[in-house]
Amino acid sequence: RGMEFAEVRLYEPGDEIRSIDWNVTARAGVPFVKRYAEERELTVMLLVDASASTRFASVRQLKSALAAELAAVLAFSAITNNDKVGLVIFSDRIELALPPRKGTHHVLRVIREVLSCRPQGRGTDIAGALEHLAHVAKRRCVVFVVSDFLDPRCRTALTIAARRHDVVAVVLDDPREAALPDVGLVELEELETGDRYVVDTGDRRVREAFAREAAEARRTRDRLLRSADVDAIPVTTDRSYTEALLRFFRMRERRQ
Repeated sequence: RGMEFAEVRLYEPGDEIRSIDWNVTARAGVPFVKRYAEERELTVMLLVDASASTRFASVRQLKSALAAELAAVLAFSAITNNDKVGLVIFSDRIELALPPRKGTHHVLRVIREVLSCRPQGRGTDIAGALEHLAHVAKRRCVVFVVSDFLDPRCRTALTIAARRHDVVAVVLDDPREAALPDVGLVELEELETGDRYVVDTGDRRVREAFAREAAEARRTRDRLLRSADVDAIPVTTDRSYTEALLRFFRMRERRQ
């Protein structure tokens, strides 16, 4: 195989039968496969949400711009460790997919594609993106799903993906999605459907109802990620994401 033998590990669906270590399997009673040094190199998959809801900003930047920055940081971090990086950009369809590769030239293309993407779809289908991943990623990957997770239908797909891969949710938020300002009559648009509403933000009851619904939506999202056994990195458009990333990677180091 041209690779240095390193150790054995438990068999996972998708492993080659010829990699099974039959001696260890016979002693343990469960299948083990030989692991080679080359297998220690990780594959990092970036699943980036390009739906209409990410093209929202109230303070510093669009959620889509924040997603692009995060994708760039994660991609460069991966190649620093000599890992492969792949990309899936999705809305309610797969907008673009790049197979995992190494190298600065490839990472620059990943970043360029995220920045220049003009999505055809408006909605969000995280489950569809994860199903696409299942077809193209035959071995275990680290999967960063960069999205605002406004799609509650993705629970089953996330749970299935988390059993096969190390799935991390990078959760995009904007402070204005949590509370309305008191600015009188305004027209609001539901970005993914195009529906428009006139809302009296000067009415305290309207602002309180909006805040309650937004808080419940966040709690539902958090429960969804916990139930799928997916770690989350919460980031918001009005703050630097550096500390959130550092907290996450420190937590991962403590687990090892």
